[in-house]
Amino acid sequence: MESLYWLPTDDDAAPFPPVELALRDPDGLLAFGASLSVTRLMHAYRAGIFPWYSEGQPIMWWSPDPRAILRPAELKISRSLRKTLKKQPYTVTLDTAFADVMAACAAPRDDEAGTWITGEMKAAYQALHLQGHAHSVEAWQDDELVGGLYGVAIGKVFFGESMFSRRTDASKVAFVHLVCQLQHWGYALIDCQVYSDHLASLGAVNIPRLAFISLLNEYCEQPPAGGQERLWRFDNDLELW
Repeated sequence: MESLYWLPTDDDAAPFPPVELALRDPDGLLAFGASLSVTRLMHAYRAGIFPWYSEGQPIMWWSPDPRAILRPAELKISRSLRKTLKKQPYTVTLDTAFADVMAACAAPRDDEAGTWITGEMKAAYQALHLQGHAHSVEAWQDDELVGGLYGVAIGKVFFGESMFSRRTDASKVAFVHLVCQLQHWGYALIDCQVYSDHLASLGAVNIPRLAFISLLNEYCEQPPAGGQERLWRFDNDLELW
C-alpha cells in the first residue's frame, strides 16, 4: 500500500504518479482520490489510466499491465456474427441516447453483485459527453434500445468503457458498426482495458503497458479525419467488412 498515491480533490492539475508504480496485485491499481472532473478524466485517459470503483469506495485509478487493445483493421467477425449482420436485425446509431446507454450498462447483471457505474460516474461521463469527448453507440429493435456501448475519444484513440446487450449479438453489432466507422475516420487504436474472451473473439489482444503508453503518445496527438469537432454520425455508405 506504500506505493499507492492519494490525489487531492481540489487540484485537477495534480499529476498522476508514473503508471510503472501501479500494483501487481490487484493488477494496475495506481492511486486513490481526486475527482471525476472533465479535466481530471481527460488527463487520466491520455496517460493510460481509468477510474473504477464501487459505491461507498474512494475513487480508484487503474493502469493494468498488460493492456487489452484492438486495432480497427484487425476486427474479427465470426461466421455467426456475419450472418446476424447480414440480417440487419438492429438499427445502429451514434450519440442519440448517451444517458440511456450508461444506465443500461449500469443495470445489475447475472454474474455481478453490483455496479461500478455509480451515479457519480454517470454524471461525470455525461459531462464528458456534453463537451464532445464521450460517445455512445445504440442498437435499436423497432423503438427499443436493446444494446450498445460508450467510451471516450482522444485523437485517434477510442477508449471503450462498457457495453450491454438485451438481445442476441446486439452489443456486438453495435461494436462492429463503431469499429468500422472509426477505421473510416482514421482511428488507429481502441482501448479495451482488460482482456476477456468476449473481446478476444472480436480481435482484442494484450500488449505490454509500456507499448500501450507509447501508442497513446503517438495517436492521442493526431486528430482523426475531419478534425476533432466531427459530428458523430455513421456514414451512409459505411461498409461493415
